[in-house]
Amino acid sequence: MYRQNRNKKYLENLGQEENYCLTVDCYPGVDDEIFDLIKEIYKPDFVIKSEDVFYEKDELNKMMKPFLTENRVRGVIYYGKMDDFIDDIKLAQYQSLASHKGRVLVYGVGASYIHKGDTLIYCDLARWGIQLRYRKGMPNFKQDNDDEDVLKKIKRSFFIEWRISDKHKMDIFENIDYFLDSNQEGNPKIVTGNALRSALKKTTQRPFRLVPYFDPGVWGGQWMKKNCDLDEKQNNYAWSFDGVPEENSLYFRFGDTRIEIPAMDLVLYQLVELLGMKNYCHFGAEFPIRFDFLDTMEGGNLSLQVHPLIEYIQEKFGMHYTQEESTHGRASSLHVLLHVSPHRKLQFLAPDIIHLS
Repeated sequence: MYRQNRNKKYLENLGQEENYCLTVDCYPGVDDEIFDLIKEIYKPDFVIKSEDVFYEKDELNKMMKPFLTENRVRGVIYYGKMDDFIDDIKLAQYQSLASHKGRVLVYGVGASYIHKGDTLIYCDLARWGIQLRYRKGMPNFKQDNDDEDVLKKIKRSFFIEWRISDKHKMDIFENIDYFLDSNQEGNPKIVTGNALRSALKKTTQRPFRLVPYFDPGVWGGQWMKKNCDLDEKQNNYAWSFDGVPEENSLYFRFGDTRIEIPAMDLVLYQLVELLGMKNYCHFGAEFPIRFDFLDTMEGGNLSLQVHPLIEYIQEKFGMHYTQEESTHGRASSLHVLLHVSPHRKLQFLAPDIIHLS
């Protein structure tokens, strides 16, 4: 449990002054357990939840409708910012409340719009973890769509929520005092902002890999299950995402504490250093390569994919580049994006952990 974690000392030592504001900004999808634990440790006199400054559900849906479309999975990229969905009148009211005397806690998505905080903590969460929580029934931000089609929840996040949240995170990134890893439920961990920013800078100067994940699918086969030490109870495994920063994460080890962060933090914080100026100018704030490992062995046929021209994808979806694929595999039975023999055991090494003292 978090209370047994030595990183608890960071929060216990905050706000010894009589009047103090602790701001805890969050990525959409962070569990309420984080709020409860911080409140228990910090013991605020006054609490402000940032979701109250956003427009209500119906108004948010009205504003987002042109970008969500009627398609089940395809929307249009929203290029605005988070404060487009914040009610200015409510924001001003809550900004005034944040000056309340005593120990104040401002918590939630976009909390730093209300108050920058005497200390600013950011609760981070990788997109793959968010998708798993959607499958368990978690709704989108300020919605009650617990039972909605998971793909529609992901669409709302991919085209709008994650876009505005990443922009907001980068706007405050240099000012974050502590990053809180909330990926593992029941075991949040905290690291100083300076330490994590230093780690991200060092990552671009050396080889690294992302944390892979495996998932079933309609064409899924049995080869990965047998050869990659995966859960035998799953019906199949269709793919492994092993180089997709939009969905994968990174591990960093600080002393004996392992921190997991979204790989997009590296992409967005070290854009030019990671991509190079030429690629950055061409693709923008995106990592333009995806590495997928696909398995159809003893499974079904792969889906038929038709990728649009750049002009079409820009006009219809607001995206600036299309997907061009290079597929490698054995034509007989195994269809993967890596060339391997089905008679050899594939060893998936543990994700690279960058050690920083």
